[in-house]
Amino acid sequence: MPDLILVLKATIDIDSERRVLAAVSDMGLTGQLVRSAGNTVVVIQSDVSAIPTHLFSQMDGVAKVVRLTATHPLVLEADPAPVRVSSSSAETIFLGSGQKRHVIAGPCSVESREHILEVARAVKARGATMLRGGAFKPRTSPYEFGGLGEEALEYLAEAGKIAGLPVVSEVMSARQLEKSLDYIDVLQIGARNMYNYELLKEAGLSGKPVLLKRSMSATVDEFLHAAEYVLLTGNVNVILCERGIRSFEPRLRNTLDLSSVALIKSTTCLPVVVDPSHATGRRDLVRTMSRAAIAAGADGLLIEVHGQPDKSISDAEQAIAPDQLASIVDDVRALSEALNLVTEDGAGTSDMMSKLVASGSFKS
Repeated sequence: MPDLILVLKATIDIDSERRVLAAVSDMGLTGQLVRSAGNTVVVIQSDVSAIPTHLFSQMDGVAKVVRLTATHPLVLEADPAPVRVSSSSAETIFLGSGQKRHVIAGPCSVESREHILEVARAVKARGATMLRGGAFKPRTSPYEFGGLGEEALEYLAEAGKIAGLPVVSEVMSARQLEKSLDYIDVLQIGARNMYNYELLKEAGLSGKPVLLKRSMSATVDEFLHAAEYVLLTGNVNVILCERGIRSFEPRLRNTLDLSSVALIKSTTCLPVVVDPSHATGRRDLVRTMSRAAIAAGADGLLIEVHGQPDKSISDAEQAIAPDQLASIVDDVRALSEALNLVTEDGAGTSDMMSKLVASGSFKS
């Protein structure tokens, strides 16, 4: 854990940065220069408990000295600006910090070119703003379908271009990451790889936005520690994803921890999206939990959609049809408007629900 951060002046030049690092080294300490959240800082990993603060604050170019008790300071000080998702073939997406709530939709796995083109067009028509699809799939059994690999990346890129949607896809290794860079717009780090710190660093260094899923057994702090690895590379475009945790409930694939959404939103400015598909493992619960996620403050949803859900090669039980997605998108819009009313005119929860019911925009 770093013990101290030196926040450098906004006007500092490269030579002055080097002098600060040299001064830190002369004190027998190890400092790492990090550009993140609109600031340039020096993170000092050495024990500085016996060193007076003024010895750091009087260094030329240092604006502020912060002694740390938190183990994820960059998460706590994350840039309040929304995460920017850019694509050469789609409109730029802004996620978090009061922006519109987004729905990321698509199949668990890309099964064929025709399949992903069909789904991309369908989710676009139903209001999704980003396309998801698995090219490399981590499967519990090595005998289950593990994805089409690079072939699927080509299909995803084509589908995103045709539908006009930025593309999100999971990578599980540095090699897969390198192959994916020319095809996808957002790198997804799955729940199983949340603890893969070298992969987190590589994803951060890619410069692309990173969608980081919480591991099924991770605490919120462990989740935020993983995000800190990405932020330490200087990549501020991090999206956190709550996808459910493992519990003793046997009738659900996982248990959706919506309290984590509220907790994380009270801790950091990083956007949080919720995956109700993996969180429940049941398509009949996806819409209900999507509503709950938006009401809890989520900045968006990540939903599995398939043209013929029952025929999906993987995760068929939790995939929904495109028309079901349309209903969820309508819910997101209605709830977003209601939540904005709470902020703008002080309407209470009962007033909010009354307005929704009266408008006819929120139906079961």
